[in-house]
Amino acid sequence: MKKIWLAAGIFTTASLLGGCSKMLNETPRSVLVPDFYKTAQGVNAALDASYAGTRTIWGCEDYFSMTTPGTDEFKRGNDGNQNFMTYDPGLLPSDGKFKSQWNNCYTYINTCNAVIQFAPDAPNLADDIRKKAIAEAKFLRANYYFVLVQLWGDVTLSKSFISGPVTSANRDPLATVYEAIITDLKEAIPDLAPGPKGIDAGRANAAAAKHVLAKVYLTRAGSKAAKPTDYQDAAATAIDLLTTAPSLGINLLPDFGNVFAEGNENNAEVLWTVQHTASLSYNGSPGQDNRTPDNMLVHLFVPQYEKIDGMTRNIHDGRPYIRTVPTKWLIDTAFAERKNDTRYGKSFQTVWFCNNASSIPVWPNPLPAGAPAGAAPGKPKMKLGDTCIYMPPGKFTDAQIAASPYTLIPSNKYSIKMSPALSKYIDTKRSDMNAPSIRPLIAYRLAETYLVAAEALLQSGRAGDAVPYVNAVRERAAYPTGDKTKMDITAADLNLDFILDERSRELAGENVRWLDLVRTGTLQTRLLKHCDDNARINFKSPKHLLRPIPQDQIDATTTGTPYPQNTGW
Repeated sequence: MKKIWLAAGIFTTASLLGGCSKMLNETPRSVLVPDFYKTAQGVNAALDASYAGTRTIWGCEDYFSMTTPGTDEFKRGNDGNQNFMTYDPGLLPSDGKFKSQWNNCYTYINTCNAVIQFAPDAPNLADDIRKKAIAEAKFLRANYYFVLVQLWGDVTLSKSFISGPVTSANRDPLATVYEAIITDLKEAIPDLAPGPKGIDAGRANAAAAKHVLAKVYLTRAGSKAAKPTDYQDAAATAIDLLTTAPSLGINLLPDFGNVFAEGNENNAEVLWTVQHTASLSYNGSPGQDNRTPDNMLVHLFVPQYEKIDGMTRNIHDGRPYIRTVPTKWLIDTAFAERKNDTRYGKSFQTVWFCNNASSIPVWPNPLPAGAPAGAAPGKPKMKLGDTCIYMPPGKFTDAQIAASPYTLIPSNKYSIKMSPALSKYIDTKRSDMNAPSIRPLIAYRLAETYLVAAEALLQSGRAGDAVPYVNAVRERAAYPTGDKTKMDITAADLNLDFILDERSRELAGENVRWLDLVRTGTLQTRLLKHCDDNARINFKSPKHLLRPIPQDQIDATTTGTPYPQNTGW
């Protein structure tokens, strides 16, 4: 590939071999050569850079665009990318999001390769530190390659450090890359810390590696590289993690609402986070566009609330990028049960409070029928701090809406401008309205491990064995006011659609949905059934089951066999 596989000025995380008590003091280098990586300092720097690369995926708008909208859960919002989110014919291999995500993955794979290749012989490294560094690099490399194969299928497998540009490349078979991912994870697990407790936040650990390994088996099982034992291996790996989790201090939180509580990102349910910081010079590169490595999810689900009378932009409610909004199916069907299942109210913001005294709406003359007691023509409908916008489920008549003392937007009136906002990423500690989130991004958590185990068991023909894992997640969802016994299901209720519906209720907006639907071969079916915009019309199979190889990669392969494009692109 014609890529310069270098970590250029990316020493932005804590010194991960020596702990996270302070930031790195190394001077950023524009060119890192093999001789530097052969030192203890170089290994340390390469591992730091390998971790820094995770911020170009988890929390990044590019990855969000390829994994969240254009599904049965989320569709294009008013300011969303039409090409990506509706599978528009204008979506081309030359789109910069493809190039950026592809290049980032390979850049940091190469820094992982530097650790794995040079750490064994680096002087002045204690054996335990050496083994741990290699294991962490293998965990990270497996994650980068897992992103690549899910988005692009057959990709180039590179396991040696490349110190300069090359002009030739081949696409290795999917099966070969999956074997490399599985090998990395299996080899990493024995030398990683057993779990996330007692180590630096965001550091690789064996529990997270087992979770990823289970997901890799489950995903490969639905691909052209499938092996007969994949579902059994996915189930066994997930169950092994769930069995050992309590001894590692890992468990489902009693309250789903606390999982994404601000400041609680490293809670007992979380297996692995991608760290962010208030210092933009460390999130990105000083003097450059910092959006790519920053946590932008705080902005991407926010509707145009500031255009409603009585409201103005504020840090808590966020900057309204409104890239995507929930589908009608997600709101009204997937989350139809709200008495015993509390997850909807803990996942979505449906109320905004008046914060703009200069634009408070007044009652018209004459008063609408049904106006509340105390309403008077020309008088304010509310005061500061009162409910200003309320977005309940169901249908309301125009008369009911007119008589409301606040802006009432029921689900039959949701639009690409105003719909409930995903609240999992709210960040009130940002420095200003436009700043990205400084919150760590939860990449993997134990609730998904339960659902992976359930899906793998179901696909193995063991629906009865899968039921307890689904019920564990559903019973937790009843806390504190619901009846958890009414959340329980039986084997007769369980099928793949139910698993996918349950994943929506539990994991909505967590950057997995497009991958889930492709993995299960249900993307087109569920778009046709549940999506309510042009995505259902524009989608073409098999074209849109993979992303296009970036045109930059194809053009840069000037020696040897041309780099193949994915079908339909």
